[in-house]
Amino acid sequence: MRIDKFLKVSRILKRRTVAQEAAEAGKISVNGKEVKPAYRVKVGDVVELSFATGTLKFRVKEIRETVKKDEASSLYEVVV
Repeated sequence: MRIDKFLKVSRILKRRTVAQEAAEAGKISVNGKEVKPAYRVKVGDVVELSFATGTLKFRVKEIRETVKKDEASSLYEVVV
């Protein structure tokens, strides 16, 4: 699954276009490397997302095309 779609499905970011813009601006890195919106995310990848207020670092636990709102957080675990 593409990184931009994963961020939307997991509800880390609200819209896919926001995820695409973040990737194009260099605010998303996977396993320490900056990625483009089309990057194929895999289970076990460590994703770091930079916001104006700080960063969010998480590990991909599961990849699913659709997920209910209350189950979205099961797709990833936050890494400190």
